[in-house]
Amino acid sequence: MLSTLALFASARRGGNTGQLIDRIALELSIAVVDLAALRMAPYDYQHRNRDDDFEPLMQRVLAHEQIIFATPIYWYAVSPAMKIFLDRVSDFLELPDLLAAGRRLRGKQGFVVCTSSSPEPSATFMAAFRETFEYLGMDFGGVVHVDCQAGFLPATHAATAAAFATLVKTAVAPPSARRG
Repeated sequence: MLSTLALFASARRGGNTGQLIDRIALELSIAVVDLAALRMAPYDYQHRNRDDDFEPLMQRVLAHEQIIFATPIYWYAVSPAMKIFLDRVSDFLELPDLLAAGRRLRGKQGFVVCTSSSPEPSATFMAAFRETFEYLGMDFGGVVHVDCQAGFLPATHAATAAAFATLVKTAVAPPSARRG
């Protein structure tokens, strides 16, 4: 299995998305980073926020071949903590001392774990991830969405989590990562 790290962002650690990513992480034996528990300032055009937890977190992310982005869908978008993380990736595309590290996102696989009170993730939500991955040169590995209108139901949703974990486990390095 390729090395994998999960980034989790929600207002409720034990909520629907938290329970789903924890189940997936258990199946994969991977760490889950709770973005809301970190000190990350919003994107700043002058980059006056370099003393927060973002750069060390990115170094940890870059050490993995697969990144799972786990967030509930809030008004057709990611949670605030996930939005801050995604915006701050710009630091690694703009700051001269971080550019080489930022290029290491190319060829990594991105997966999406999401919950909402709808049968499917919204097209707008998914387009944001697909376009972000494309812009960064990452490969889209797949998505798992759980309709939690009745809440996260372990007996019902365990099979969905296991199937997604199998997808992640059996993924191979994308051609863009193998080119070296």
